[in-house]
Parts: sequence; C-alpha cells; structure tokens
Amino acid sequence: MWKPRSLLRSLFLLHFLLLLLYSVLPLVSAQVSNATTWNTLSGNPPLVIARGGFSGIFPDSSEKAYIFGVTASLKNVIVWCDVQLTKDSQGICVPNVKLENATDIAQNNKYKSKSYQVNGVQTDGYFSVDYTLKDLRSNVFLVQGDHSRATTIGKGFEILTVKDVVNTTSPQGLWLNIQHDAFYTQHNLSMKNFIRSVSTTVNVSYISSPEASFLRSIKTDINPKITKLVFRFLGKEEVDPSIKQTYGSLLQNLTSIKTFASGILVPKDYIWPVDPTSHYLQPHTSLVSDAHKVGLEVFASTFQNDIPISYNYSYDPVSEHLSFIENGNFSVDGVLSDFPLTSSAAIDCFAHMGLNAPKKVNTLVISKYGASGDYPPCTDLAYKKAILDGVDILDCPVQMSKDGIPFCFNSIDLIKSTNVAKSSVSNLSKSIPEIQAGDGIFAFDLAWNDIKRLSLSMLNPFSDYNLYRNPKFNEKVSLLTLSEFLNFTQGHTSLLGVVIIIESAPYLAREQNLSVIDAVSDTLSKAGYDKPGTPNVMIQSSDSSVLLKFKEKTKYELVYSIPEIVSDVVDSALSDIKTFAHSVVVARDSVYPKNALFFVTGSTKTVSKFNSYNLSVYVQTFNNEYVSQAWDFFSDATVQINTFV
Repeated sequence: MWKPRSLLRSLFLLHFLLLLLYSVLPLVSAQVSNATTWNTLSGNPPLVIARGGFSGIFPDSSEKAYIFGVTASLKNVIVWCDVQLTKDSQGICVPNVKLENATDIAQNNKYKSKSYQVNGVQTDGYFSVDYTLKDLRSNVFLVQGDHSRATTIGKGFEILTVKDVVNTTSPQGLWLNIQHDAFYTQHNLSMKNFIRSVSTTVNVSYISSPEASFLRSIKTDINPKITKLVFRFLGKEEVDPSIKQTYGSLLQNLTSIKTFASGILVPKDYIWPVDPTSHYLQPHTSLVSDAHKVGLEVFASTFQNDIPISYNYSYDPVSEHLSFIENGNFSVDGVLSDFPLTSSAAIDCFAHMGLNAPKKVNTLVISKYGASGDYPPCTDLAYKKAILDGVDILDCPVQMSKDGIPFCFNSIDLIKSTNVAKSSVSNLSKSIPEIQAGDGIFAFDLAWNDIKRLSLSMLNPFSDYNLYRNPKFNEKVSLLTLSEFLNFTQGHTSLLGVVIIIESAPYLAREQNLSVIDAVSDTLSKAGYDKPGTPNVMIQSSDSSVLLKFKEKTKYELVYSIPEIVSDVVDSALSDIKTFAHSVVVARDSVYPKNALFFVTGSTKTVSKFNSYNLSVYVQTFNNEYVSQAWDFFSDATVQINTFV
C-alpha cells in the first residue's frame, strides 16, 4: 500500500519505532487495572480509542497508523475511522470531508476542486463523492494533515476502506464516525445503506455521529448487543444540522439522548474546562456523573500529546489522562487519542499506582534546579516539590555572593531568572567573555542580602515555541544558601543524596578572590556531610581541576560534566577522566543523537564505553515539553525516559 519511492524510508522508520516500542511496552503491563474497580459506568477500565490509528505519528487512517496503533496499545484498543463515501458508495477512512486536508489530492492536476453546500455552508474543496474508489487509489495518497507534526515520516499510503482496516489490523474493536449524512444524501449516497452493508461483513463496536437524526434513523438497523451508538458533541455553540439545536443546549437534556444512544463523546473541556486566559483548570463539571446516572457512557476526545495543555499538568500528557480516569470522583469510559500508547500506559500502568509505588529500576532521578518545571529554579518550593515527586538526588548549582555566601541558583548571571535587570542595580551589567557570551549581572557583584530580595521567575526554555511554564508560582518563593539547602535535605530521609554543581571556580578565585571550592567544602563539613553514614554527596563540574581539588581531601563522588555532544570516546580520554572522576554526565544527544529532521539516528557507544572503565553515566536534561523530544518518542516524556532507562 506504499509508493515504492517512500518504501525504504518508511521501513527504516517503522523498524526503529518498533524497536523503540518494545522498549516501552512494559509500561502497558496489565499489572494493576484488571484487578481494580473503576468509576466507569461498567466498572471496567476505560477504553482506548485510537483516532485514525496512531495518527500522532503516521498520517491519519493510514495502514501503518492503524498497525502501529494496535501494536502500541492495550489489547482491547478500539480503532477509529472517519467514514467518507466515494462515488461508487465505498466507505473509506479519511479524517475530513475535504480530502485535501489529509491527502495529496490537490497536488495532482487530474483532480479538480469543487464547491458544495456542506451543512448549509458553501464549501470549496476536493470531495470523495466526485471519485470512485479506483480513482482515488490510482494517484491519491494519505499525508500528515497536521503540519506541526512530522510530515516527512511517511508518504505513499493508500486510502483504506473500512474493510481494509479490519483485514489489515484485526482490531478488537472498530469505531465508525459518521458525519455529513445530508451532504452525502444530496449526492445520492446513503450512509444508512452503507452501515447496513458493512455490518453484514464487519463487526462494528461503535458508531458515533454529531447528527442526532442519523443515529435515530439507524437505531433499528443495528444489533445493540454488537454495536453501540454514541452521540458526538462538537463545540457548544455549534449546531447539530439535523435538528437545528446547539450542542450546548442538547447537553441539558441527557435523558433524551439516552433514547437513541448508549453513550456520548465530548471534547475534554466539557469535563475539565480550561480558563482561556490563564490556562489553568477550572473545577470539573458534573457531566460524567450526570450521564452515568441516566445510563450513558462518556467518552472524552482531543487527547493529543503535542498541543499545549493546562499549566496544571506541567506538560505531562499522562497527568492529563489521570485527571479524567482517576480523580476520586469519576472516570470517563474511554478516551479518543492520537497517541494511544500514552493513553494505554495511563490506564494500565499509572492509574491506581499510589504515591508509594516501588521503583522498577535502580536508575537515579536527579533534579534539575529542583522541580524547575513547576516553580522558579533552585527555590524552596522547587526543592519541596521535587521531593514530593520522588526525586533521589537534589541538586544545588552553587553561586557566590559578593560577601562570600555560597547559595543555590541555576546561573551565575542573575538576569536569567530574576528581576535584577529592572532593579536599582541594573547598572552593574557587564560583559565577561570567559563566563558567557553577552552581558550579564553577576552574582558575585551583589551581596547576599540584595540577592535574596530579588523577585524570581520561571525558566521558560521553550518560549520560542510559545510554551511557557506555570506562571502562578513566580512569587512567594525564596532562594536558599548552601547551608540552608543542606539543612533542608537532611530533614528528608527519602533523599539518597545531593549533587553540588560548581562552575567558573578559577575565575572567581583569580578575579574576585572568592574560593567556591573552600566555601563548599567548609559548608558540607559543618553540615556533617563528610561523616560516615550521611547521604551521598556528588560534586559535579566541567572543570577537571575542581574535581581534582576535591579528590585531594574528600571521598565524595566526583562527576565530570561533558557539555559537548559525544558519540564515542577514545581509550586515552577515558583513562584521563578516570584519574579525576567517578562518573560523568552527558547530554541526551550523546546517547540518542538526532538528525536535522528531529529523528533519532540510533544509539551511540557512549554509555557502554564509559561503563567499560567503571564510570557511571548520568544523562541530562529531560523536559516534559513535547518540542524537546525527538519524534521517535511520541511527544511523551515518559516514553523518552523509559527508552533511556
């Protein structure tokens, strides 16, 4: 079903994705949910409905999207097909009535754009009603219609009929979504007749439609023991063209919907509204409970890993799923997802896990400036949140104030996360090429009392993509001195240790007469961290001379930071590093490098080479924001971490 020109690329990609998939399938393990009672209408786990297959990666409704969607999901996954009818009454799976939104039809002069009335609106486009199945299969191919996704992943995927989908993937369940019944009727085509016909050869588990009249018309033609009818809600201000009522008004009479459907499918903001201005969650509605009371199942739609979601979720799609399936009050009966692996993992692994779930592997979780995705970096609340999240090692990048106080902060340049550039000391800005490119206002030019009075702000490393982190907690946070940090960590027995990060030590000693090495050593000693039985201390630096200084007088774990991307390491370099470090920290791309198209090109020898010299390897930095992850990780931070582990 592929064009030959794209076969090799698609085969290579599919091979890598399948290898990756088998590394993350333990996430979907059926170890928890099958033995747990759910707040769904049936008491069973929620269903995963794969919209167009794995449409977050492959072109929607393509053969490989369906194959990958079934392979990557729970065994009872339901595959979704948006049905369009061809001129010869064939039901094809294409996500939009306008074919150019998901195919390359507009690039072929053989096909012509036309203008038709669709739900009362004059609409220009390419429509399936003008072509037979043979016409469309000769030169029209499915493409990724969402241009924010990887449009280079696959081309040459033929359009599939409903029967093709079943024959190709043998799914446990099939969901047909029917829209624009009146439009097809205008062209002497009958969706009702299609449903009658296809139901004789294919087991259809669900049929949904946003048109109440269509569902009423087919109710007597389907076997309710085999096929469930679901009324699909669109936007609250939109109008059901078959009965001329808004979906918002229909929401007020769930009992009437029960007369022709067994369930409803709603956009997720019907259940958890998000304030359009602040982007925070508003209180959940009573929709799920109300629908369950009248015997309607509730399915939630628009689960996509690669769109901005409420700040409450910290860009974690698993967290978003859990708010719909495990919140203590209700659970939806299924989720319609472009990324069914994430939905499956949320349902079958993370739900009902509890706060004290045992670790499955010994890999350490090391914070990056505390929980800096949730709070301003290196602040009291960021550190507290990291501990609540289960961190093993808490980090403190040490900076020095003018009066010699070591404190924790993510950068020697205070401009990067404070309001110092708008304060009374903004005139202290200067350029120090040895430290960084560009001007800065540096910690060593301000006394600690001045520094701790600065207002702190979130790091937003992906602001170029208009992805911003939780702005609510920019206020009411405090920086900690190194002494305060160590006292704080000693009070938390769940921590295995701390990592103290030291950079620019030679410059501080030479130009500012500040010995960060002595300050750190003395503070650790006064806090008792140099005594047996205390938590592990890691000293991290990209400067070997710093690590050698600590090696002379301490037994701390010494971590060499390698900011450059390395894919291999020669033995002489390994031998050299072994003389001053016990472990290394490398960038993610040193383990799984990416190409210019943002695809992983394979794994390197980096980890194995360091391990061969008995050097532990730590990898940084893992972010939840989907733009930080290669396409291969499905815009899911958990999949990425699991792959590395």
